[in-house]
Amino acid sequence: MSRRCKLSGKRPLAGNNVSHSNRKTRTRQEPNLQNKRIFIPELGRWVRLRVSTRALRTIDKKGLMPYLRDTGLRLQDVTSSR
Repeated sequence: MSRRCKLSGKRPLAGNNVSHSNRKTRTRQEPNLQNKRIFIPELGRWVRLRVSTRALRTIDKKGLMPYLRDTGLRLQDVTSSR
């Protein structure tokens, strides 16, 4: 499973750790992803999503369906098909 937010599209960032002697080693900054069960009152059902904490804050503020509408996504685009 890739480390990518289903809603916001956040992905890992790559860069260098630079020591005092100016040696460089590669490093990755992973997004803070959480597996969450979110209730959709418009549909009266629960969905499981793997989302970043930033997207969770926006969902708490707006709701899932308005968030999807603003980003141009559909519920089928972000739910995992099992």
